[in-house]
Amino acid sequence: MKSAMLEKEGFAALVLRLRAEGISDLDLLTAVEQTPRSKFVPPLFTAQAYSSHTIPIECGAFMEGADLAVRLLDRLHVKPGQRVMEIGTGSGFIAAILGRLAERVVSIDRYKTLLSAAQTRLDGFGIRNVVLRQADGSNGLVGEGTFDRILSTAAFPVMPRGIADQLVSGGILLAPLMTEDGGCVMVRLTKTGSRFDREDLFAVPYLPLTPKIASYL
Repeated sequence: MKSAMLEKEGFAALVLRLRAEGISDLDLLTAVEQTPRSKFVPPLFTAQAYSSHTIPIECGAFMEGADLAVRLLDRLHVKPGQRVMEIGTGSGFIAAILGRLAERVVSIDRYKTLLSAAQTRLDGFGIRNVVLRQADGSNGLVGEGTFDRILSTAAFPVMPRGIADQLVSGGILLAPLMTEDGGCVMVRLTKTGSRFDREDLFAVPYLPLTPKIASYL
């Protein structure tokens, strides 16, 4: 009962913070509520599950703060019936929420350890429309067709045009880009025909993408 109450209180506090910055999409917030974040964080950090702080996970990776995770999903504008690609599965938290919003989700990560744990969590929630794959995220998923939405949580040195080309017309790509001063900014590309409109959104804490799949983890 205590853990359920902490979950409820954590989610309520998160919603208040999100609404303060103008995020009130009911479908998105319902999907977040149906995906208890404490199930995705290491046990040591359960009390911080809904905080705005990053949380370390296995393989030297980390989960972005709860506020940032939902902010990204809000900016992605996922709609029912859409196909979504995620680059950087991590804990599987964002993939799980995407699975509640979209028709089909393909999420890739270079670490087999992370994918195995994420799959167990997805299975526990009965989410069947999310496919996890161990793959090199540098080039997206060539040969898998096009996607309505693409989200990367690993940073690129320049905008990944090859990945952007995997969008349908009207599609959206969110990807972090490294800046000259060593920082990182989340960028949104919207595709219209063969043209891309770029919008720089906000600073993010993501690390540079590491190519190739991990050999041991």
